[in-house]
Amino acid sequence: MGYRRKYNPRNRWLLAALLLLAGSGAAAQEPQRNILAAATAFMEAAAAEDHGAGFEVSVTAGPLDDRLRLRACAEGLEAFTAPGTRTAGNTTVGVRCHGPVSWTLYVPVQIEVHGEVVVLGQPLPRGSVLQPSHLRLERQDVGRLSNGYLGSLEEARDMVLRRALQAGTVLTPQVVEPPRLVERGQRVLLLAETGSVAVRVQAEAMGDGALGERVRVRNLSSQEIVEGRVLSHGVVGVSM
Repeated sequence: MGYRRKYNPRNRWLLAALLLLAGSGAAAQEPQRNILAAATAFMEAAAAEDHGAGFEVSVTAGPLDDRLRLRACAEGLEAFTAPGTRTAGNTTVGVRCHGPVSWTLYVPVQIEVHGEVVVLGQPLPRGSVLQPSHLRLERQDVGRLSNGYLGSLEEARDMVLRRALQAGTVLTPQVVEPPRLVERGQRVLLLAETGSVAVRVQAEAMGDGALGERVRVRNLSSQEIVEGRVLSHGVVGVSM
């Protein structure tokens, strides 16, 4: 894979801080192509794992300052990123050497990830429950989708729109929410289980909740307020 020569002045201070002048003409130097190849291979693997098999990943690393002089790394180059590093768009990859001389360099990389994402096929109002007939898949460069995306129709199925959207809108986690299975003021079944013993009583929900969310309920018999987890439509479970 070729490396594009597009200099970014914002990265100049990173390179200058790590610039090492050659001690002698005989000193072995780490070829820049090795550093760029290590950064590229690492980011290709990370992006492929993060986005899945259905997405095509292309990584362009560099450029590095032509004056950069680094001692050759006998122990092999190690690439790394900080937790939460983006795996699409522009970011940096660290490349370090542990011996014979320790050094660390940060390489700018551009990651292009293309694949199908979920797009709204028709305009829908707020509160709409999404069904396959409302949706379609469209190929996108997900590096341009700063708010994320939904990668499958099944992932979007039965989700609820937080606001009205136009046809062609890429669905993101910010514009949809799970359906509410319990609503404030609703009569629900409170299920308490321990071992083989299960107790079922009527209760009143004191808040809204989607599947798996925690919600407070009032036992209608004892008036005791407890917190449980939404198990299904109108059912809240608590541990005894």
